[in-house]
Amino acid sequence: MVFTLHRYIFREAFRVFVLAAVALTLMMSLGSILRPVQEYGVGPRQVLHLMGYFLPITLTFVLPMAALFATALVYGRLASDNELDACRASGISLLTLIYPGLALAIMVAIANLILSFHVMPVFVKRAEASLKADAKQIIFRNIQRKGYYEAPDGQYLIYADQANLQNGTLSGVVIISVDDGAIGKIITAESAGVVFNPHKRFNEVQITAYNSYQMDFENVWSLGLSSFTKEFGSLMGDDIKFKKIEEMKIIRVDPMYFYPIEKLARQIYAQFTVELLAQDITAKIADDTDGFYDLLGEPNSVKFTAGSCNAREDKKVELSGEIVVVEYDTDTKQPLRTLRCTKALLHIEGDELAPTLTMELYNATWQRMDGSEGLAGRQIIRGLIPEVDKFKTADVLETIKPASIASALREGPSPKLMALQNGLQRKIQKTLISIKAEIHSRLVFGIGCVPLIMIGIGLGIIKKGGHLLSAFGASSVPAAVLIVCIMMGKNIAKNPNAQAGSGIVLMWAGLVFLSLLAVGIYRKLLKN
Repeated sequence: MVFTLHRYIFREAFRVFVLAAVALTLMMSLGSILRPVQEYGVGPRQVLHLMGYFLPITLTFVLPMAALFATALVYGRLASDNELDACRASGISLLTLIYPGLALAIMVAIANLILSFHVMPVFVKRAEASLKADAKQIIFRNIQRKGYYEAPDGQYLIYADQANLQNGTLSGVVIISVDDGAIGKIITAESAGVVFNPHKRFNEVQITAYNSYQMDFENVWSLGLSSFTKEFGSLMGDDIKFKKIEEMKIIRVDPMYFYPIEKLARQIYAQFTVELLAQDITAKIADDTDGFYDLLGEPNSVKFTAGSCNAREDKKVELSGEIVVVEYDTDTKQPLRTLRCTKALLHIEGDELAPTLTMELYNATWQRMDGSEGLAGRQIIRGLIPEVDKFKTADVLETIKPASIASALREGPSPKLMALQNGLQRKIQKTLISIKAEIHSRLVFGIGCVPLIMIGIGLGIIKKGGHLLSAFGASSVPAAVLIVCIMMGKNIAKNPNAQAGSGIVLMWAGLVFLSLLAVGIYRKLLKN
């Protein structure tokens, strides 16, 4: 008889639970895709895909609320119809009758933990991959709708008068690079072709500009046909809250596994490479025996000397004074031509961990070995590689430690490099704290489903004389308290000025409050 009662109650609660979960999922799924639709301009096909990819995120919040609604409604109806009184008169205790609700609560808690720790991060990655696969359409659709596209990381903007998605071309193009909120260089072009190069953790946008010009605050010069690449960063946001528990453990051991940290470490390494290169060049050109610094390349290499050499804070080495550059064949070592100018720049392009250098000479003159000479204007030599091994490393974080950089740079790091180092340390510390807060918040919310649903059952029985939905409304208040404690706890845990562990304690305090409230409700029920 007891088994029949349990099956009957569980069937009724599970039926209402499924219907409520479906209804809430549809409503919340539509809300979850509004941001991608508004910001990225995704199409109808992408909307359907995103709704499926966001489903685990939605279910994480829907399942507890659907179970709370179902148990409060079913047990409230059983109490109002005096079915619970009839069971108790037959010798069946109240605690025995709530076993079906407890079973549903445990199932929801387990499902919530599995969704939050394992399933949800996988589907978020799939959503990210889906958006990146259609990155070209997203950029062109944004330009068609708004006239411009801003990269997710805010490092560059692309303006265009017209965007032709079929041909992959832009007309009337203006590309603005942004560094730390300030406008860097500006490139204009009559037209440009856009090609996407996918990578494991990001995409690259390769833009080939025709009849282009580049300008900064000092100069304007013609580039003609030019090609450059920009990183197409994370559209969804590379955030700890979208990581699996296994990935969090890896990040704890190796912070470079987390792409925002890796990206910042690469910037530090690039600036360090530039300052180390400037120091090496200065020492070499001060040498009375030779005075020329070698940079290898393929098929041609260069050696050069200059009046002075300085590292700039934009990851560039500036050469000034009387600059002499000898370009020679890498295999035969035969000189090809000599370039002379009064200003030149060396900067890193491509992978920061494999320092490939580009040399730009301004208002240069050239002279070949046969005696012919002429005006080169702005001359660019790409694909140059430092010859020394000091610019290569296997452990980036170890190389860019303050102690390592201070020992390598005789005059010490620049203010820019020190600021980047401090930012990296703060980023690593914040990431480790976020991992701890995220793990505890998922645990608290998942485990909290059990006392939350039990409170719904108890209030449903207590409020049997009122409207059936009043029990659900009353039991939603403890749920709101738990969510507020989790959100406040996460924010406090991430605050560097807060006491260590206070945010974690607040999260678990919310769970303890729910548990004590559930115990109090059932003590009252058993007394009556």
